[in-house]
Amino acid sequence: MSLNRRISDRIEDPAEKRRYVRALFAGVAGKYDLTNDVMSFGLHRRWKTRVLELARIEAGHRVLDLAAGTGDLALAAGEIGDGSASVDVVATDLTPEMLRVGAGRAGDARLAWVAGDAASLPYPDESFDRVVIGYGLRNFANLDDCLAEILRSLRPGGRLVTLDFGHPRSELIRRGYFGYLDASTRLVGWALHRDAESYVYIPESLRRFPGQRDVVRRMEAVGYEGCGYEDLLLGTMAINFGRRPRP
Repeated sequence: MSLNRRISDRIEDPAEKRRYVRALFAGVAGKYDLTNDVMSFGLHRRWKTRVLELARIEAGHRVLDLAAGTGDLALAAGEIGDGSASVDVVATDLTPEMLRVGAGRAGDARLAWVAGDAASLPYPDESFDRVVIGYGLRNFANLDDCLAEILRSLRPGGRLVTLDFGHPRSELIRRGYFGYLDASTRLVGWALHRDAESYVYIPESLRRFPGQRDVVRRMEAVGYEGCGYEDLLLGTMAINFGRRPRP
C-alpha cells in the first residue's frame, strides 16, 4: 500500500483521524516552526498578519487562538492594545507538545496555554470576542461539528477568522499545486524529521478538505453570518471569516 493511501485510510474515520493528528504533531513539534518557514518561504507570517487584520481585534477583547500549535497568532494577538487595556489571549491545541514549544517561545508574554479539542471546547458559551485559526480546519475530525462548537464559544457579534490551504479555481494551477505539495512534503519531511510521512499528511488532508468556497457554505449552515473568504497566492491559500449574529 502506498504512503498516500495509508494516510488517506487513517484519516477517513473521525476518531482515528483525531488520534493520528495528535500523534503526528507531537512528533514534529520541535521543528514545526522551521518547517512552516521552509515550506511557505516565510510567507505564512504575512498571511497570519492578514488574519489578525481581518479579525479586527481590539483592546479589551478575549481571543481564542484555536489549533494554536506553537502560538504564532496568539503571540501576535497578545501584543495588540491601546495602553489602557490589553487583549486576553488563550491558545488551545489538541497536542500538548506543540503548546509546550509555544510556551517556551512566549517568554514573559501573558498567555494561557490550554490543551483542548475543537469538537468539545473547555469553555462556557459566549466566552470569546474573536477566534482565530492558523492551519487548523483541515485537522478537525468533524468540520461541521467544530464550526458549531466555535460558534457556541463566540459572543454575539464575535468573529471567526481562519487561514488554511485552499483549492484554486484553476484546474491547471490546482494540478501544479498538488504536484508541488506531493513532492515538497516528502522532501521536507525526510530532511527535517527523517520521516517522509510527517508532512505527506498535508496534501492528503487537503484532498479531503472542502476548500474555501465550501467552508463559507458550511459556516452559514451552522449559523454564522457575514461569511466570506479571501484568496491568497492564487487561491492555494485562503482566509475564511464569519461572525456570530447579534440577537
